[in-house]
Amino acid sequence: MQSIIVIINDAPYGNERAYNGLRYAQALLATSVQVKIHLLADAVICAKKGQTPPQDYYNVENVIGDIIRRGGTIHV
Repeated sequence: MQSIIVIINDAPYGNERAYNGLRYAQALLATSVQVKIHLLADAVICAKKGQTPPQDYYNVENVIGDIIRRGGTIHV
C-alpha cells in the first residue's frame, strides 16, 4: 500500500490552505492510500477539540475526525 505524508503548517482559519490540505488527505483515503498528516506551527490548532469556527467557515475539527475514522493518522 502506498503511503503519503501531508505536512500542514498554516492556521486552520483565515485562509483555506490547512483546509485544502485536509481535503486532499480525505481524497487520498478514498483511494486506499495510507495517509499521515503532520501538523506543524500554527496548524497544531487544527487538532484542538471543541472548535468554534468563524461564521460561514468549514469546521476543521470535523474534517480531522473524518480522517481519523477512515484510518488516517494525525501527528502534532
